[in-house]
Amino acid sequence: MDVTRLSQINPPPRLLMGPGPINADPRVLRAMSSQLIGQYDPAMTHYMNEVMALYRGVFRTGNRWTMLVDGTSRAGIEAVLLSAIRPGDKVLVPVFGRFGHLLCEIARRCRAEVHTIEVPWGQVFTPDRIEDAIKSVRPRLLLTVQGDTSTTMLQPLENLGAICKKYGVLFYTDATASLAGNALETDAWGLDAVSAGMQKCLGGPSGTSPVTLSPQMEEAIRRRKCVEEGIRTAAHQDGDEEMIYSNYFDLGMIMDYWGPERLNHHTEATTALFGARECARLILEEGLDEGIARHKLHGDAMLKGIQAMGLETFGDLKHKMNNVLGVVIPQNINGDRVRQRMLEDFGIEIGTSFGPLHGKVWRIGTMGYNARKDCVMVTLSALESVLNGLGFRTPQGAAMQAAWDHYGSGAR
Repeated sequence: MDVTRLSQINPPPRLLMGPGPINADPRVLRAMSSQLIGQYDPAMTHYMNEVMALYRGVFRTGNRWTMLVDGTSRAGIEAVLLSAIRPGDKVLVPVFGRFGHLLCEIARRCRAEVHTIEVPWGQVFTPDRIEDAIKSVRPRLLLTVQGDTSTTMLQPLENLGAICKKYGVLFYTDATASLAGNALETDAWGLDAVSAGMQKCLGGPSGTSPVTLSPQMEEAIRRRKCVEEGIRTAAHQDGDEEMIYSNYFDLGMIMDYWGPERLNHHTEATTALFGARECARLILEEGLDEGIARHKLHGDAMLKGIQAMGLETFGDLKHKMNNVLGVVIPQNINGDRVRQRMLEDFGIEIGTSFGPLHGKVWRIGTMGYNARKDCVMVTLSALESVLNGLGFRTPQGAAMQAAWDHYGSGAR
């Protein structure tokens, strides 16, 4: 390779209407172009404190330990699970899609005793089903996914916190794909830990994972305290339980880094922090409830348009995420060919799915900066054109008219 012939990075223009990532808000990108400062500069630690306060608002919590894990949304999941699960702990995972299986995978690597319950993809669990499993398994932790983009389903969580409290179970949810586009009430619902990702409804790029920890979860993590050699002092006492078997994902040490001690753990990802701060600032400036309503408005408009096109939707629509829609690929239509034409001819990306749904379902997202009327209308128009070009006849203009009618109805 002649590296002197490499040009500056200049990605093609794309409208990202899949299940994530999405186009980042330009204001987030501008924030991320700011110059770097030192990790202990007073301005930097002030920004870190602001990030903690902002994400308390996004998570709707008073949790002191609301902060960022540097890494993609999976880094946040691993940090919580590695820090909370002791080898041999029983965990219960309700699996209703690909990302429930991911929680099982990570929990097994934490050497947990993993128990699962499952429903067919496209369905969710009732509280009674989960409570029955908790009574049978008696886990230490319940590990849930709120919104699983592989199926586009949203698991109701509001009744699970009381069930977990009743049986002394720590309650975690992965809200990577749902936070800020669907209701999530960390304190009111009794969640002990939540992790998320930037590249969905939060409106930023992947690479930072906001997390929040309840006092009960903090206590569980602190019992495994182990400060590394080279920075520990005589004042640092190890916990009385087995250490956390990761240094990078040790939330005890990350808390010490974000807290008043500012105990060195890693060098904070300055540019990513600037972006995460702007994402949360914009969400709270709009209003969290208003943003959730915006996601529902545009998600429902996409749904109306897809239905008017004569396409079948996937899963139980009563439990559909506001921000992602599953669309059954019509018979005799090559789903990958449709996606290719959407990308090449219109610059629009939509997604396929995983596992048993691969090649059977498209996933169309309306989230974050792309939860907008123009994005919905352009995507519907392009999909209708491509389908007709490939021989699937749709009622001409019906999709866009259905979306217009939805917008004109005053729906929220």
